Amino acid sequence: MRYNGLLGTFPMEIRVFVACFVIVLSIGFFTGLFFVSETGSTDPVGMEENYLGNEEDEGAEVMKFKKSEREMLTIVHTHILSMSLIFFLLGGLVWITKASKKLKLFLTVEPFFSVILTFGGIYLLWSGVLWMKYIVMFSGMLMTATFAVSAILVLSQSLNSPKTFEQV
Repeated sequence: MRYNGLLGTFPMEIRVFVACFVIVLSIGFFTGLFFVSETGSTDPVGMEENYLGNEEDEGAEVMKFKKSEREMLTIVHTHILSMSLIFFLLGGLVWITKASKKLKLFLTVEPFFSVILTFGGIYLLWSGVLWMKYIVMFSGMLMTATFAVSAILVLSQSLNSPKTFEQV
């Protein structure tokens, strides 16, 4: 089955629909990252404080308490489920763009590893495995980069002029 470049052959209405979906999905994704930056969880110390609390730091501007197991399970559960769906849908669109198979394979498989490493790592960090904060940071950055590249790839090919499948 030939699917490489199939997106460019879709009628303009469908490509606009796909582009609107990816734009709204990206707004949601990057709003989540903005929320993370607002919680102070973008550096190792802030990440630790966000999940483990900072009650013992008398000089802290904002008092944070260790999250309960129920809160942690809710965070991990909802993020793994929602992110897996996000990357499944975006990955399906990536596969019908015109790009190399190796790039598409990386962009569509890597995020699933990053989701597990990021949110599983957050749970392990909360459990006391403090070095996981570095894994969480790296996997979160990699997940964000693959999302951005995938979204740009799909958007750019959705908004280009249509081509017949033979031209692809």
